[in-house]
Amino acid sequence: RAPRETIYKEILSHVQETDETYPYRRGAYEYYSRTIEGSSYKIRCRRKSGMNVEEVFLDENELAKGKSHCEVGDFDVSKSQAILAFTVDEFGYEEYSLRFKDLTTGRMLEDVIPKTSGKVVFGNDEKTVFYATMDEAHRTDKVWMHRIGTPVSSDILLYQEDDTVFDAGFEKSSSQKFLFFSSSSSETSEVWALKLEEDGKQLLSSISSNTVPKYCLRPRKKGILYEVDHHSRDFYITTNVDGATNFKLVKVDAEEAAAGKEDAKWQDVFPYDADVKINEVHCFNSFIAITGRQGGFSQIWTFDPSDPKSTKNILQFEEEAHTVDIGPNFDFGTTKLRLTYGSLVTPRRDYEYTPSTSSLQILKQQKVPLYDRSKYSSERIEIKSRDGTLIPVSLVYREDLIDKKKTNALHLYGYGSYEISIDPEFATTRLPLLDRGVIFAIAHVRGGGEMGRTWYESAKYSNKARTFTDFIDCANALINLKWTSSKQLSIEGRSAGGLLVGAVVNMAPRLFKAAVAGVPFVDVMNTMSDPSIPLTTGEWEEWGNPNMEQGYNDMLKYSPYDNIGAQDYPAMFVSSGLYDPRVAYWEPAKWVSKLRHFKTDNNPILLKMDLSAGHFSASDRYRYFWERSLEICFILDQLKCLK
Repeated sequence: RAPRETIYKEILSHVQETDETYPYRRGAYEYYSRTIEGSSYKIRCRRKSGMNVEEVFLDENELAKGKSHCEVGDFDVSKSQAILAFTVDEFGYEEYSLRFKDLTTGRMLEDVIPKTSGKVVFGNDEKTVFYATMDEAHRTDKVWMHRIGTPVSSDILLYQEDDTVFDAGFEKSSSQKFLFFSSSSSETSEVWALKLEEDGKQLLSSISSNTVPKYCLRPRKKGILYEVDHHSRDFYITTNVDGATNFKLVKVDAEEAAAGKEDAKWQDVFPYDADVKINEVHCFNSFIAITGRQGGFSQIWTFDPSDPKSTKNILQFEEEAHTVDIGPNFDFGTTKLRLTYGSLVTPRRDYEYTPSTSSLQILKQQKVPLYDRSKYSSERIEIKSRDGTLIPVSLVYREDLIDKKKTNALHLYGYGSYEISIDPEFATTRLPLLDRGVIFAIAHVRGGGEMGRTWYESAKYSNKARTFTDFIDCANALINLKWTSSKQLSIEGRSAGGLLVGAVVNMAPRLFKAAVAGVPFVDVMNTMSDPSIPLTTGEWEEWGNPNMEQGYNDMLKYSPYDNIGAQDYPAMFVSSGLYDPRVAYWEPAKWVSKLRHFKTDNNPILLKMDLSAGHFSASDRYRYFWERSLEICFILDQLKCLK
């Protein structure tokens, strides 16, 4: 316990416990959140612009009293900003109750909607609210409209997705003029648009007379993906249509699309560039922003919609290896873009970018006590995999504590699924490793999205094993390049990254000294064979369907539980959450039991089951640090760096 307490206190020493976020503008108010030393949760606040009178609209510490878990999923305010809608999960099962608060009186309203997906959006008035619910398999399948003050039983079903491979979703356009309904799987999507009235009663009347102005922008077609935003006369769409694997930006006339004209063609805004991955489009009155990836890193572009080609500009930063994303932007008429930035050595920064002048202004630099950035360095190297593909690896270390003339302790992290990128971001919880001479590395293996959609698609289905061989090849190369040795190398992955860990310790068990597998998806065959298990059917487009011969044969080759053998395994720390809807607690439990039965060594295999959390560990920030400190202790102990 003493080493764990030391690590825990060390993590806390790098946390600015009393802090507040930089406010963002929303109508007449500025919104922000703050934390207080000793309090576990956020206090959400606002103040009228130009005034310094704080209004606490949601104190999550009060909300969490008497509960072992409390996670606010989403919140929105009505047009006048007098009514708050928010969702909260009290177990970690990612099942949220939707609640309402009158911000003029501070009184909670009687309306409570249980078992929602967690997302909530107001219409363009004080009464109309949109939300979604899930089926028994935890799949979002229905989108509803609620009128505050009316029974939930009278809520109107606006959209329903019956295909169990697809999830339903909804989003309000940046212009506030449309509500988009979506059905999406890993490989196919479809979007419907609903024009929002200023008064929800008009919308209610239209629905009652079966004349809902809802229309499909493009019927689903296998392999075609797209997402939509609205600007002026046009819908702007990111899509992979016409063979644009890494996506491109197109637009279509909104009125022609609404009329269902066959000649309402999607027009390229920019020519397709296979070296650039386009992710999302965010529309504003005087400019449009695009998020995506280029050169292995996240990027943001802006342009003037009246002259896209000559005004397109990529935001430039001082570090090549960085992470950047769009921040909170609720003012459609703004001339500035809020964004967040960071790197492996640079804590989070909030910026404001002005497209008309290409100027970037820093608003807030995250404070990290007792952190001297000058002591730390990061590198990006490329490692050749067994098929010749170059795999990026990011490294960060403390310069005065490693010796490049000899091998060092190294902790290698990986994920490699769902096109999710593990970007070079700063983490205070990583400092206890770096400050003891451990190098932290990220293997950006195929199956993730670091190098674009093609990177992801090259490691799916029958090619899924590339994710695991890439990771093994990275580990071997780091050893051959004298960064580390097998006795000084630990690895880690969470969720699908836990699958990665489970697969590679079967394939190359002597390559690693220790492994940490967080909420690991390790019983692939059994879970994917049972469509009644939450979130299973939608995963068939990720891993394959084991009820089909090809899918069965593919998964059986790497499924961690099914490939345990009588061999030596590294020391392992496995964690799970009782309420996890994504990876059921029995998966890591039975995996650990089988490993202990078959392994031929004396290395420990530890299982930690959190009885009051789900997939994302504790909601209480202090308890989260306490749980993470145990994993760090395990890593440091196995690498003989716990000092």
